[in-house]
Amino acid sequence: MTEAGSAPPTRLWGGRFESGPADALARLSVSVQFDWRLAPYDLLASRAHTRALFGAGLLTEAERDSMLGALDDLDQACRDGSFRPTAADEDVHTALERGLLERLGALGGKLRAGRSRNDQVATDLRLYLRDHVRMIVSRLAELETALLGQAERHADVAVPGFTHLQHAQPVLFSHQLLAHVHAFARDADRLRDWDKRAAISPLGAGALAGSSLPFDPRELAKQLGFASATTNSMDAVSDRDFAAEFCFAAALIGVHLSRLGEEIVLWSSQEFGWIEIDDAYATGSSIMPQKKNPDVAELARGKAGRLIGGLTGLLTTLKGLPLTYNRDLQEDKEPVFDAVDTLLLVLPAVAGLISTFRLHAERVSASASAGFTLATDLAEYLVQRGVPFREAHEIVGHLVVWCQVHDVELEDVDDDDLQRVSPHLTPDVRQVLTVRGALEARKEHGGTAPARVAEQLAALHALADQHAAWATS
Repeated sequence: MTEAGSAPPTRLWGGRFESGPADALARLSVSVQFDWRLAPYDLLASRAHTRALFGAGLLTEAERDSMLGALDDLDQACRDGSFRPTAADEDVHTALERGLLERLGALGGKLRAGRSRNDQVATDLRLYLRDHVRMIVSRLAELETALLGQAERHADVAVPGFTHLQHAQPVLFSHQLLAHVHAFARDADRLRDWDKRAAISPLGAGALAGSSLPFDPRELAKQLGFASATTNSMDAVSDRDFAAEFCFAAALIGVHLSRLGEEIVLWSSQEFGWIEIDDAYATGSSIMPQKKNPDVAELARGKAGRLIGGLTGLLTTLKGLPLTYNRDLQEDKEPVFDAVDTLLLVLPAVAGLISTFRLHAERVSASASAGFTLATDLAEYLVQRGVPFREAHEIVGHLVVWCQVHDVELEDVDDDDLQRVSPHLTPDVRQVLTVRGALEARKEHGGTAPARVAEQLAALHALADQHAAWATS
């Protein structure tokens, strides 16, 4: 911010007061250092309000045109940096009114009729978020596409699937990548659904009771791209559900990014050795020359805490506030802005990391059956032959113990030893003791069989395209 000049400060209140605010109050009240980013949206709403005042007969045609011209000029000055808030400006609304008064003199003061900072800021924040949510969905679509690309490139590569971070059953690597795509697709759909509830305009609610001036809030809503106007002015100025819901959606995206980041950290470790991160998305060590660190994945994991913290802080702020507007709501913007900034920073980096890593396919495939991951398939094969699952489970458990004692894998046990463990383990059980057979057997809806994964790929490609298209709508 620039320093205030010699002119008296612009305040949107004060007529009832004999003296100005104490310095401590002024410093506590100021929010322009973070709400200035709402300036383009406040000016957009001011244009709509100008036209509403003209329609209500409160501005002449000449005054309307002068007002709109000054707002356009102020908008351009804000964008090119020739107009900036000063240290004396309390908030974005105060700064912009000062800019308007500088351009129009007393005429600029007419714009305030019929509206309050209460309905202004509620409108501005909705406009800002609806705009930036589309940017976030666009970045989510890019991440979905990056994951889909890796899934297509490695469609037939088998890996061990995990529960409790222990080898469980073989799955296709593409199937695991698509599990992440499903999560991010839900995130994108959640934001699209959020937009329906956010598309309600508070403008016209005034301070809390609506306006006695003859203009229609529904027309204001239409001009600003909202689906409708609020039907309760008190709810309009106090509602921050849209902000809290956005912060929840952002926090959940952070959780999904953190889970993906953790898997990247594991996959790129010496112990796993599944992938090689591209040099462009890794860093080195200041002391150990051999190190290649998965910093993007770690930062994505770390940012989740920031997003969760913002949500928690906002919910705590909103808890117990009486109707309608309270100054506590000044605290709603920073967690929202931080969530937007964080996601727009992290999502492209993770998409780049995903799209460029190299999979060590042969090494990964060789471990797909390690850790007796075919045991479940063997037990289910016995069930298909009429053995109760409880008994089949116990038989295969005994076989696993036998293999551990003799240091062999399931598929390496000879026919005689199979019979010694159980007479149900006849030579035909070998047909399910292959990774490819285990994958093909999981052919029901949602399974890891190649045919089912191919169906997922097609459906998720179409969904990612929908998300990208919505983001630009």
